[in-house]
Amino acid sequence: MKFGLRYCNVGRFVDPAKAVELVQAAEEAGFESAWTVEHTVVPAGYASQYPYSTTGRMGPRDDMPIPDPLIWMSYIAAATSRIKLATGILILPQHNPVITAKQVATLDAMSGGRVLLGIGVGWLEEEFATIGAPFAERAARTDEYVAVMRALWGMESPTFHGEFFDFENAYCLPQPPGGSVPIIVGGHSKAAARRAGRLGDGFFPARETREDLIELARGTAAEHGPDPADLEITISVPSDLDALDHLANLGVARVLVPVSPFPGMGAPVDTPEEALAWKSRIERYADA
Repeated sequence: MKFGLRYCNVGRFVDPAKAVELVQAAEEAGFESAWTVEHTVVPAGYASQYPYSTTGRMGPRDDMPIPDPLIWMSYIAAATSRIKLATGILILPQHNPVITAKQVATLDAMSGGRVLLGIGVGWLEEEFATIGAPFAERAARTDEYVAVMRALWGMESPTFHGEFFDFENAYCLPQPPGGSVPIIVGGHSKAAARRAGRLGDGFFPARETREDLIELARGTAAEHGPDPADLEITISVPSDLDALDHLANLGVARVLVPVSPFPGMGAPVDTPEEALAWKSRIERYADA
């Protein structure tokens, strides 16, 4: 079982020095990955319901600094050597997939193949409107954008003909050193679980350990050809660490520990020293 840190690019870790300190400490402690979040804009007073809190609000205030995850990860990549750098999640239908493929492949190549691309369809309709991305098409665009990026990353002469994008022999170099970048589908819905099974290399069922969604994702993977055992499952750390044995038996591959305080996110790890204190817990459950 691998352990990662979550919400690394918000809160106190907006500060570049504190961000580097945290992730270097995490790398030294044995954490496998550092995960970021994304919101390009948060329109004040939004009416959309945030799905992961009882209040329907994402945080205590709308004007929270949230650095761009790919740029934040690039900065951190230069100050680390082993830890993987992940988006958890990138709101894919808000991005041009050709440009995103270029950015992600470049970061993956320059960091030595350390990028994990977590994606989701998004929930904040007002943000889509501000960006000029169609909210109603976000699911269909997400599916196609994954195919576009994989074509650009893996084909010798990338060619794609879809509903939203169409190109022939479009070189997009450098390509990722491993031939692709792992795509981990995040979300709390059955649609997200099915998308992970159809298109993903992994599934991250948001805040809770939803065994029903994990089984749905694996069942969908079996229907579409890949070995469902190859679908890597990532979850948030449970409040009871004794549950890790059960999660390991479920085939959970990665557990994420939150580092910034938000409603419903559990106790934060606010300093590098506290991050290092988790090392003993990781070692305690290393055989799980």
